Amino acid sequence: MNTPFSLHRRQRGSELIEFALVSALLFPLLFGTFVVGMNLGRSIQVSQVSRDAGHLYARSVDFSDPANQQVIVRLAQGLNMTVAGGNGVVILSTVTFIGQPQCDGAALSPADCTNLNYTVFTHRVVVGNSSLRVSAFGTPDSGLVQSNGDVTNYLTDASTRADGFSAVLVLQPGELAYVSEAYFSSPDYAMPGYPATGVYTRTVF
Repeated sequence: MNTPFSLHRRQRGSELIEFALVSALLFPLLFGTFVVGMNLGRSIQVSQVSRDAGHLYARSVDFSDPANQQVIVRLAQGLNMTVAGGNGVVILSTVTFIGQPQCDGAALSPADCTNLNYTVFTHRVVVGNSSLRVSAFGTPDSGLVQSNGDVTNYLTDASTRADGFSAVLVLQPGELAYVSEAYFSSPDYAMPGYPATGVYTRTVF
């Protein structure tokens, strides 16, 4: 025969089990909401970094110069970024569309001008931790990128193509666009067993 005490103890045990089951679902949901909210706040700062860096880049600031790279690091103050490491990376690219006039100017026949009618990179500088993320539009072969950021053989080497850029902006032959991409990871919001979080944004001038 069950006594009131044994019934109460059994009920309390059931409540603990129910709480444990609900908590297993509720806590990850609450943590995910917190991470999304904090990253939304961080995205405002990351967007500002991308916009300011891109604006300076479009105005011909030489970001292959380490002194100028420090400007980007200062723009990202509080986001734990260094010139060659940390939790952030800023990718600066100049792209252009290759038309027949560009091939003719280099005395290349259509057969030799491999990138005819493609958008290509002509300049690339990366500031920060390059292992965090690559450009959404591709990466020229490292052997083609000079110390000052200039990309060589962009008329003939397929690795210099900016894949998918035409979906963002359609360029006319010879027209230039300046692209700033910024990505910052959020290790302070990471939880064991869950994918790493971060914020990506880009600006085109």
